[in-house]
Amino acid sequence: MSATKMTQENSSTITELVLVGFSNYPQAETPLFFLFSLIYLVNLFGNTVIFILVVIDSCLQTPMYFFLCHLAFLNIFYTTAVVPKMLFNLLASKKVISYEFCLAQTYISLLMGAAECIILAIMALDRYVAICYPLRYLIIMNWSVCMQLAGGAWAISFFASVVPLYFTTVPICGPYIIDHIFCEVPVLLNMICDDTSLQETLMIIGASGTLLLPFLLIVLSYLCILVSVMSMHTAESRKKAYSTCSSHLTVVTIYYGTGMFMYMRPKSLYSAKGDKLISLFYAVINPALNPLIYSLRNKKVQGAVRRTLERWKAFHRQTTLP
Repeated sequence: MSATKMTQENSSTITELVLVGFSNYPQAETPLFFLFSLIYLVNLFGNTVIFILVVIDSCLQTPMYFFLCHLAFLNIFYTTAVVPKMLFNLLASKKVISYEFCLAQTYISLLMGAAECIILAIMALDRYVAICYPLRYLIIMNWSVCMQLAGGAWAISFFASVVPLYFTTVPICGPYIIDHIFCEVPVLLNMICDDTSLQETLMIIGASGTLLLPFLLIVLSYLCILVSVMSMHTAESRKKAYSTCSSHLTVVTIYYGTGMFMYMRPKSLYSAKGDKLISLFYAVINPALNPLIYSLRNKKVQGAVRRTLERWKAFHRQTTLP
C-alpha cells in the first residue's frame, strides 16, 4: 500500500487532535485562563455595545458606523470560535480538539480574517469620501452602495478563502499534535505529509487578494486624504480630519501587520512559539481593542453612550414610580 493511501485512510479515522496551546508552561495556564477570560468578556461587551448603539442611536446610523457594526459582529464571531475552546484547554488535563471542530475553526478564522481586511479597506474608502468630498458624501455613500459594499465584502471573502480551501483540503498525518492555540491554515500546512506547494501558493494568492490588495487600497486612500488635509486652510479642519482617521489607522496597523506576517510567508518560516503570540494578537487581543479604540477616541460614540444611559435612567424612573 502506498504512503499516500495509508495517509488518507489514517486521516479518515481521526476523531481528535492534541491542541498543545500553552501546556509547555503549566504554571502559567491558570493566570492565562483568567487573563484571556477577561479579554474575551471585554471583547463581547465592547463589540455588543457598539452594535446596539449603532442600531438604537440615530446619530450613529451613518455609513462609517454601519461598517463598524460588521466589524463588531465578526470580532464576536471570530473570537467565539476560538477563545472558549482555548480557555477550556487551559484548565483541562486532556488538551484535545475534535477533528471536525478543528476544520470549523480553520474555515471560520479564514473567512472572518479575510472579511475584516476587506471591511477595513471599505472603511478607509469611506473616510476618503467623507474628507475629500464632504458635500457629496451622503450621495456617494448612500445606503444602497453601503449594502452592496458589505455584501460584496462577505461574498469575496467566502469565495477567495473558504472555497479554495475546501477544494484543496488534503489528509493530514500523524502525530496529530497541533502546537498552536487554535486551528488555522498556516499551522495545518505543517501536518500535511504530501507536497504542500499548491496549498502554499493558493494561500499566498488568497492573502494577496484579501490582505495585500485591501492594504494597498487603504494606503492609497490615506495618501489622498493626506493631500486633501494638507490643503486645508485652518488647523481646526486638519485636526478634525485627523481625528476621524486616527482610530481606523490604529486598527489597520495592528491587524494588517500581524495578518501579513502569518499568512504571506513560506511554510519554512513557521515558528510555533512566535506564531502563538502573533495569533493571540489578531484573534484574541485585537478584537477586544477595537471597541476601546473606536469608543475612547470617538466623541460620537461617547455621546451615544451618554444618551442611551440617560434614556435608560429616565425609563427606569418611570417604571418605578407608583
